[in-house]
Amino acid sequence: MSIPSARRGPSAAPASDGEAARSPNLVARLFWTGTTGSALAFWYGPMAFAGTGLALLAVLARHLDRPRRLRARVRRIARRHAETLALRRRQERFEDAYGTLIDDGWQRECAYFLDRTVLPRLGPRHANLLARERPRLLAIVEAVAAEVDLPDEDEAPEDGIDYERFCAERLSRAGWRTHRTPASGDQGADVLAIRDGVRLVVQCKRLGRPVGNAAVQEAAAALPYWSGDRAAVVSNAGFTPAARRLAAATGVLLLHHDDLEELEV
Repeated sequence: MSIPSARRGPSAAPASDGEAARSPNLVARLFWTGTTGSALAFWYGPMAFAGTGLALLAVLARHLDRPRRLRARVRRIARRHAETLALRRRQERFEDAYGTLIDDGWQRECAYFLDRTVLPRLGPRHANLLARERPRLLAIVEAVAAEVDLPDEDEAPEDGIDYERFCAERLSRAGWRTHRTPASGDQGADVLAIRDGVRLVVQCKRLGRPVGNAAVQEAAAALPYWSGDRAAVVSNAGFTPAARRLAAATGVLLLHHDDLEELEV
């Protein structure tokens, strides 16, 4: 896995009037099929009328089948990204102090995946149908992510110091030379990792809720202090929208510890 660039942007804009005009039009297709068939029937007789009827039925059946075919395509695209989606699902869902499941971040991730990964592959002519089918398509993304059997999350130590060591070991297995910083005076860095001349400054956060802005600010500040090339915040949990926006602006990487064993320069 290559070092990912921070990304977050606004949802994809709705299709313009010109794009909507290019979407399949059932009335137009039936009209031209019937007109062409009628012209042929004028020359070739009853058999052409029968063929025209079958052609009209085929056009209608294909149009009615569009939602099913769209869902099948979205499912295929989602399955190509199943492991990443499953990891993001784990990161962006947590229980609050009252035992309530908070999945707002995961719902935003599903919408982001649909708008930024799926829709560009389908093309603008599907925009209207995708808007109508959106609840079902989001449910497909959820189902694909839930199908993946991720490694047990409990293997990550709950103690902060042990979690730093855990992250350093995973980086080492990916070929990085790692060094843990002193417990005091680390200036926002827990692990320093070097590979192929790239110096990565890492802050590790073992939390029961999404990581906020403060961790990103500390990692960004630690980067020049430790003469690093890149900075990253690693966590077992997800990241708040504010943290993602700040990370995108500062270039700080936001990673799950499962990413570390495949992290490349």
